[in-house]
Amino acid sequence: MPDVLSAPLVVEFPFTRSLGPVQSAFLTGLRERTVLGVRTDDGTVLVPPVEYDPVTANELRELVEVAPTGTVTTWSWNPSPRPYQPLDTPFAWVLVRLDGADTALLHALDAPGPDAVRTGMRVRVRWAARRTGAITDIACFEPYEGEPGPAEPVPHTGEFTEPVTGVVVPARLDYVHTPGRAQSAYLKTLEERRTVGERCPSCRKVYVPPRGACPTCGVATAEQVEVGPRGTVTTFCIVNIKASHTANLDIEVPYVYAHIALDGADLALHGRIAGIPYDQVRMGLRVEPVWAAPGEGARHVDHYRPTGESDADYDTYKELV
Repeated sequence: MPDVLSAPLVVEFPFTRSLGPVQSAFLTGLRERTVLGVRTDDGTVLVPPVEYDPVTANELRELVEVAPTGTVTTWSWNPSPRPYQPLDTPFAWVLVRLDGADTALLHALDAPGPDAVRTGMRVRVRWAARRTGAITDIACFEPYEGEPGPAEPVPHTGEFTEPVTGVVVPARLDYVHTPGRAQSAYLKTLEERRTVGERCPSCRKVYVPPRGACPTCGVATAEQVEVGPRGTVTTFCIVNIKASHTANLDIEVPYVYAHIALDGADLALHGRIAGIPYDQVRMGLRVEPVWAAPGEGARHVDHYRPTGESDADYDTYKELV
């Protein structure tokens, strides 16, 4: 039985978002231990606030302050917290309608167990010790048996010193990938610095990387075909945003990412282009692979570089653009 390949993979794309006046006031308020909502055209108080009325689509600017206490409207127990979640011990995800608000805010509730949580229970905000102007300035909610806050929210200007104008929003997915037969064979040939695809027995197209089945005909593929190593740039983009260091892709910008049709393949794969100024990369450019330096787990093409050949004629790759 062949070895089963598997590897941890991370899909991560933190991005920076600018804030409008309502979101800026809301997040800056959290930094100052103040919870703000916004009043809609019909008088409904929304927390968290939005910038446009969900019913009329009118712009909303009437900010109000609500209490840091509220009522759980629904909940779900989380027995196994994941990294980067609000608490590192089991907790409840709760929707909390803060006193003075008409909608509920999603956050974590610190409770000893699911038997201690119920719909209708009273809770209050536990503020983070270090606050920066983010939803995490609310560390979590905690059970509360004191007096409720005012039922009527208080008007607020939304003005603070040094307002928060932007946030970095993390988006990350960690998982373990186990490739099938076709992808496993493809990865093993990469160790030999070869690129192998599979030919469809019906349409005769060669797919790289192989998928185990023809996406056009829907039939299984098994015939292996070695392609490349050279190829043609069919289309490309210039990347001007530097990847985060956590993405393990410390490449100076700008750089070029391209679709490359390897000789003998009927599907373009993607790769980075180097060895040429970014503004000289073009469709039809002939390229060859530069393999990653030998080392543990190194089984891939690091980038492609120009071969020095004449550009390919458009008619030879137009079906792969």
